[in-house]
Amino acid sequence: MQNILEVKNLKTYYSTDSGTAKAVDGVSFSLGRNRTLGIVGESGCGKSVTALSIMRLVPMPPGYFAGGEILWQDTNLLKLSQEQMRKLRGNDIAMIFQEPMSSLNPVYTCGYQIIEQIFLHRQISRKEAKEQAVEMLRLVGIPNPSERFDAYPHELSGGMRQRVMIAMALSCDPSLLIADEPTTALDVTVQAQILELIGKLQGNTGMSVILITHDFGVIAELCEDVLVMYASKVAESGSVSQIFSNPLHPYTVGLLRSIPRIGAKKQRLDVIEGNVPSATRLPEGCRFANRCPLADTHCREFQPALKEYEPGHRAACWKIHA
Repeated sequence: MQNILEVKNLKTYYSTDSGTAKAVDGVSFSLGRNRTLGIVGESGCGKSVTALSIMRLVPMPPGYFAGGEILWQDTNLLKLSQEQMRKLRGNDIAMIFQEPMSSLNPVYTCGYQIIEQIFLHRQISRKEAKEQAVEMLRLVGIPNPSERFDAYPHELSGGMRQRVMIAMALSCDPSLLIADEPTTALDVTVQAQILELIGKLQGNTGMSVILITHDFGVIAELCEDVLVMYASKVAESGSVSQIFSNPLHPYTVGLLRSIPRIGAKKQRLDVIEGNVPSATRLPEGCRFANRCPLADTHCREFQPALKEYEPGHRAACWKIHA
């Protein structure tokens, strides 16, 4: 299978008053064509910064790339100029941001913001751009798209704003869509509609998708491959079936045990005690050691490498016995 994207040993750091924050620290993964990769983990694990790094939207300063490569069809995005990235961003690689109300400009209509992106990448007339924008609004399930074209973001519900963001992201037919927690703050019925929409659009267009979430239920529904991140590193990666049927890393096991299950006996959910360590004060050894029930002195002193235990299934833990 040909990969459309390869991230190799990516290190995205921030200079802060408290020291260097290692937001992404040696992350590697690949994504095939027409595949969906789910990146899962708690808040503060580096999921969103990984996505912003791919888009080259990390604010610099204080952020900077300390190492690694992001290969887009064999081109290292970290070597491109800002002008070259602008041509790529939105055209070949598009992103749905976490909160549409803060991502959409409140002083411009939704339609204007969509055609602005179309004009940036396509040499077409304003009439053709408007027709394309209205068609995109219709495609993402917005009723009366011609009327909604002239609506401002504050005039739409959260679910409708998210659909506008999806329409904008897909307006130039990208090969890769990055969705950063696209259902945050939406009610459960709208969440289901948005996730179904993303899956349907992927089936129609053949694009690849990176879906960032903290919800394993979403991963199971939409993804084929999974990247479990913890404290700026990859804890485990593999196919959905591998992760759900045979989780190797104690962190993955803990996340799966914390999922509520229909029909289970009424009892308190399992929790992972403690918190994700600060990116400016990462431990020397395994970064999960202070929360792991299996950790010993060796775990706390030495950092485990990501090791393959079966084809395509990798984990970084000293306590896994092949």
